[in-house]
Amino acid sequence: MRITYKDVVATLLIAAIVVPYIGYLAWGDMPFIQDPRGMAGTGLALGLAAAAVAGRAALDPEPAHRAALGSGIVALALGIAALAVGTSEVLLALFIAAIVVTWALGEFAHTRGSVVAHSPVAHSA
Repeated sequence: MRITYKDVVATLLIAAIVVPYIGYLAWGDMPFIQDPRGMAGTGLALGLAAAAVAGRAALDPEPAHRAALGSGIVALALGIAALAVGTSEVLLALFIAAIVVTWALGEFAHTRGSVVAHSPVAHSA
């Protein structure tokens, strides 16, 4: 398993979504984020940035990569819906959860792929 600078940057961007969301849940607002629409916009912008930084081959045949891509598409749809509706705490919660799931699946696919690619079994086949 090798963690790259892209993994670190993507993780920091995801943390920049989750930490304000937790603050938003605890206090009802955060600096620059006063409502669900603001939180959804922040999540969309930072989530897209994380996807751009950490993006792997979109057409990778590995099931884990396809799962991460599918989860990312769901997260994007939920984020757009949360931004459009603007008042739904449920959509916002689903969106944030989908972002975290997408990040986790992407990191799993990345680290699992590097382990499989460097295993002796993979080279002997």
